[in-house]
Amino acid sequence: MARDFNAIMGYRFEELHVGMTAETSRTVTDADILMFAGVSGDMNPVHMDDEFAATTMFKGRIAHGFLTVSFVSSVLGTKMPGPGAVYVSQTVRFLSPVRAGDTVVSRATVIGLLPEKRRVTLDTRCIVRDKVVLEGEAVVFIPPR
Repeated sequence: MARDFNAIMGYRFEELHVGMTAETSRTVTDADILMFAGVSGDMNPVHMDDEFAATTMFKGRIAHGFLTVSFVSSVLGTKMPGPGAVYVSQTVRFLSPVRAGDTVVSRATVIGLLPEKRRVTLDTRCIVRDKVVLEGEAVVFIPPR
């Protein structure tokens, strides 16, 4: 069966412009936190142990920061620029914790284009209940088709 790669590839570089925005959302579950711990090997009790986490400044368990960052990857890889985009870099600043039950809205906005390298710079943010919990900047490469 022939595949229409243009239909599954994301935006072409030439279609992007400063100001374009896309977002995804996901509600974090205990299972997400447990699976991320298993995949990453990060078994820090602030993520895994209710009693320990209750004694921390967070007053309870929190999701791994890089679980939240991975939601940014979801926007970039599925919405905009979309399938075919390749991460070059990501800066990140964690502003507030994310917990099981939180719905995280991940947003990416084009803030720069470098045509000679086919690179796109995006402002990246994760938001929970109208509060920015993560902010950063991503650079992605858009391969020619």
